[in-house]
Amino acid sequence: MTRKQARLRVLERQVARLDRRLAALTALSNRYSFARLVIFISGVIVVAILYDANPAWAALDLLPWAGMFAVLVRYHRRVSAGITRCQVMRDIKAAHVARMKLDWVHIPPAITVPPGAAHPFIIDLDLAGAHSLHHLVDTAASRAGSLRLLDWLAAAVPDRARQALVRELVPLTAFRDRLQLNARLALKDSAHWGDDRLLGWLSQPPPPEPTPGTIALLTVLGALTVLLVVLFAAADIPPYFLLSFLMYGQLYLWRSRKMGDLFAMAFALRDPLHSLQSVFSYLETYRYGPNRHLKQLCGPFLAARRPSGELRRVTWVLSAASVRNNPYLWFLLNLFFPWDFYVGYVLGRRKRLLGELLPRWLGVWFELEALCSLANLAYLNPDYTFPEVVEAVPEDRPVFEARELGHPLIPDETRVCNDFALPALGELIMITGSNMAGKSTFLRTLGVNLCLAYAGGPVNARALTTCAFRLFTCIRVTDSVTDGISYFYAEVKRLKALLEALEADHPLPLFFLIDEIFRGTNNRERLIGSRAYIRALVRQRGAGVLSTHDLELVSLADEISQIKNYHFAETIADGRMSFDYKLRPGPCPTTNALKIMQMEGLPVAPVERL
Repeated sequence: MTRKQARLRVLERQVARLDRRLAALTALSNRYSFARLVIFISGVIVVAILYDANPAWAALDLLPWAGMFAVLVRYHRRVSAGITRCQVMRDIKAAHVARMKLDWVHIPPAITVPPGAAHPFIIDLDLAGAHSLHHLVDTAASRAGSLRLLDWLAAAVPDRARQALVRELVPLTAFRDRLQLNARLALKDSAHWGDDRLLGWLSQPPPPEPTPGTIALLTVLGALTVLLVVLFAAADIPPYFLLSFLMYGQLYLWRSRKMGDLFAMAFALRDPLHSLQSVFSYLETYRYGPNRHLKQLCGPFLAARRPSGELRRVTWVLSAASVRNNPYLWFLLNLFFPWDFYVGYVLGRRKRLLGELLPRWLGVWFELEALCSLANLAYLNPDYTFPEVVEAVPEDRPVFEARELGHPLIPDETRVCNDFALPALGELIMITGSNMAGKSTFLRTLGVNLCLAYAGGPVNARALTTCAFRLFTCIRVTDSVTDGISYFYAEVKRLKALLEALEADHPLPLFFLIDEIFRGTNNRERLIGSRAYIRALVRQRGAGVLSTHDLELVSLADEISQIKNYHFAETIADGRMSFDYKLRPGPCPTTNALKIMQMEGLPVAPVERL
């Protein structure tokens, strides 16, 4: 049994245990529901019988029944909360199992990528969308945390410092799951928590707040009015309170119009602010122990001014302001006392302070969610390894070297891993092979693993060492009907951008991946253009891999020493074609297009006659 299989069995046992726990809690909840119904009906019957005999006895007898019912409600709520927590944790563990099995149906849905983020690099390597690398890796509860992970995967340049944090988080399974649990419980029914409205409210220029002088003057006028009302009733003095009350009302209305509505958006944000408290509170109270990188990242949650406390104070203010929803209570509170002015003044101060602190707290949380996603990938795949990304490699070592490199989006039982190395900058690996032999998948394997390495995560390899590169791909080129761009012209523009990136003055060399160069034109011009373009790629400050069907191009390796040929092959036995997806040195010795046509019954002459 492999380490991954052993870990999978542990998770499946945890899911089964949580299922049993859920069944027990559900049964207990049903018993509480039945007991509440029995207590309620029994109480109503007993009180009704006693009421006919003596109403006073009925009222006294109502108290113990109501007390028993209240106790049952309290314990029933605890059980219901336990069911919710158990269900969410069960879903988290089940999602881990689904990720290990690549069971896309049971992996939580992928987020919708903003239109501006769907650039060719993301499309070429299946980084975003359904059944993508991001879909597989992402465990973030917040949309911003999920998008931050996508930004890391699509950065195309390495961040070596991030790997230390991911390594530290890998064994902290309880920390990661509890953080996700608290976030999911806070989200309730939302798929991803969004911070747009909250940060938008904090960044809004506030309306003029009530000044302390205005509040003091209104308080004095209100208190004076109350005093004059008492004196009018007790000492029979003239109704001077009408004058003070008129002054109070005029000042109140005048200042209210200048302030506008201080609470217009704040009420809608009370629940999102309250939901953040449980997440932040967990990060404040967690014992970080020897995990110094994690503790340093979460430093803002350990400062003297704790985030959960600040959020609690803001929600208290908003609760005080919520009396506006009860017009009768609101009118009574503001009749002789400037309640809205007090609450508005305190809310303005809390909002300014929160505007300074909350973006930093949210930034740490989003960063932590993205890091936990990468750490979770490493934990679920113990056969993955953390790559070594270096500034420069010794001259006798390849600039890129991987052993047993595989694609993380291919199931374990069908995945084929290959050893691969790029000896030096300025070199080009040309891969030929038959249709369906695995050329495009291998290019994506290289790109996806570099994206994981640069993001700070593990890679699907036994070992991987790479120079720090920029990454450029030209794999899935598409035409554009709306822009009037043909497939060939779109490919030409992408390949021109690749040359410009290769020649750019940048501290990092370029790692490029090109699939089926110039496939959008005729054979003669494709061959002429491909030869010229490949000559322009070599001997520059970069290295890369190019796949092609054109076997005529393999002769370039005889003319240019920086070009090396590799290929994928197939075998045909008993009229069936099979592939082993193993990368071999040298040009491909066979083709299979006509064989595939013939096997599928297309009107093609027998291959041996051609």
